[in-house]
Amino acid sequence: MKLTSILAIYLLFWTLCLFLVMPWHVRTAEDVGEKVQPGHAESAPHRFPAAKIFLRTTLLSALLFGLFYANYFAGWLTVDDLDWMR
Repeated sequence: MKLTSILAIYLLFWTLCLFLVMPWHVRTAEDVGEKVQPGHAESAPHRFPAAKIFLRTTLLSALLFGLFYANYFAGWLTVDDLDWMR
């Protein structure tokens, strides 16, 4: 597998994991006990911990990409295994 393919696939894993990780441990202003400021949605997070989210995203995407890459070489799951219509 080429390096550019590895980077592109990892970027896809990272982006998917970002959207999976973002809602974890979200606290709204109401959860924290503060009033919602005018102009903000009630469901908006009170604080956005970007560093934590990016770290969690990187760790999860590295784990999932590692499994994908290991499967690429070991061949644990192939396309024929996923063809349930046959």
